[in-house]
Amino acid sequence: MESRSIRVKTRVKTLGASPQQARAEPPLAVRHLQVDAESDGQRLDNFLLRHLKGVPKTHVYRVIRSGEVRVNKGRAQADSRVAAGDDIRVPPMRLPAPSTAPPAPAREFPVLLEDEHLLAIAKPAGVAVHGGSGVSFGVIEQLRQSRQHIGGGASFLELVHRLDKETSGVLLLAKKRSALTALQDQFRERETTKIYSALVFGAWPEKLKVIDLALHKTLDAAGERHVRVVSPQHEDGRRAITLVRVAQRYAHATLLDVTLKTGRTHQIRVHLSSHGHPIVGDPKYGDFTRNKAVAKSLQFPRMFLHARELGFEHPATGARVTLTAPLPTDCLALLQRADGIASAAA
Repeated sequence: MESRSIRVKTRVKTLGASPQQARAEPPLAVRHLQVDAESDGQRLDNFLLRHLKGVPKTHVYRVIRSGEVRVNKGRAQADSRVAAGDDIRVPPMRLPAPSTAPPAPAREFPVLLEDEHLLAIAKPAGVAVHGGSGVSFGVIEQLRQSRQHIGGGASFLELVHRLDKETSGVLLLAKKRSALTALQDQFRERETTKIYSALVFGAWPEKLKVIDLALHKTLDAAGERHVRVVSPQHEDGRRAITLVRVAQRYAHATLLDVTLKTGRTHQIRVHLSSHGHPIVGDPKYGDFTRNKAVAKSLQFPRMFLHARELGFEHPATGARVTLTAPLPTDCLALLQRADGIASAAA
């Protein structure tokens, strides 16, 4: 009986790739990440998100929940704290190709305080604190690029909190993981003091000193945040408290000292606007017609909201620290012409 050789044709099926591409790509492998001293005490989810940049958050949380991520060969939760020396097993996953975008331009900002634990700067208006949502880079990327060749604390630099792109003032960064967690705990527990300067349209009522209104944050299709006031019973509302004091009155505007008791997204902007006195120049919750008039007639094309003062306990010494950022020159210049806001907005 004549024998015949039979050729078996195999097919390689890889999602999103041709058979030729699939054969060319190396197989994905398990990764092992070692926790360094600076990451000691960090949450597992945040540790992974930092090391797996570009991997969707939903996927990171999915592999943690499924038990595919192991800490020292054991299962762990997203909020588990890692320790220096821990071995983190990460299941096979495809990381995005390295970015070909040019690095952020190196930039330094006016320093209010710096030591081996923290850095406080006066952030200018119009600069985002970090890249994302259509912004290529922000303060943190520029500072890292500027200090990448500096020893010591420059090897670790993270934002402690955030300011809106349009807001100027005190911005705090940590130079050690221990400082970051200690300072963020203070923000979370409302142990910090945050005072802002805001110029609003109209005559702010003297008796209106406390705003206690719940806020609800949503994201549109483009990822833009929008916040609105909701009833206290709203299932997705979060209580927000703002203290307001009149600092100076002008013909048709009021300069306010605003103290945050809670730290909700866009809290000051939405709270002030909800009472009929939007911040001058606010591009999202403001009076767009009057903003345009002020920008044209008084040469002030941005929002007048400034993080003037920040108080906290030093993460290493425990001493109370109060930092103050003076009003930017364009804000001071506008206040000198503030009585002209009425005619500019007419």
